[in-house]
Amino acid sequence: MRRGLTWFLGSALGLNGLWMLIRPETWYGTIPGVAGTGPANLHFISDIGCAYLVAGTSLFWLIKTPRRAWPAALAGGAFLALHALVHVGDAAAGREPVRQFLADLPLVVLPACLVLWLVWLARRESKEG
Repeated sequence: MRRGLTWFLGSALGLNGLWMLIRPETWYGTIPGVAGTGPANLHFISDIGCAYLVAGTSLFWLIKTPRRAWPAALAGGAFLALHALVHVGDAAAGREPVRQFLADLPLVVLPACLVLWLVWLARRESKEG
């Protein structure tokens, strides 16, 4: 199950990153709530797409060699966690509507938590074995 979850998250994050890099305008107009944040900044969308692509790729490496790859996956997970905390902070400060934050929970916050959990498990196992 853990391997399947890692593969799913790696695929979803990586594909999202590729989409942001290849078709930033389409990504911007398709993802719910993004257009409400202001005008599209294609360079910024592409920058974030790079981070998502790296986070997704690190999870594939984690599947292949968990004992060596957990630091890379931790770096990807750190990006995801900090990104999630920005959304939490925006919601807490009233800069993001509550209904948008609720939509962000499964798309932004949950993946960050799951990736950090997967990294924690891989690190723990690398220390044991």
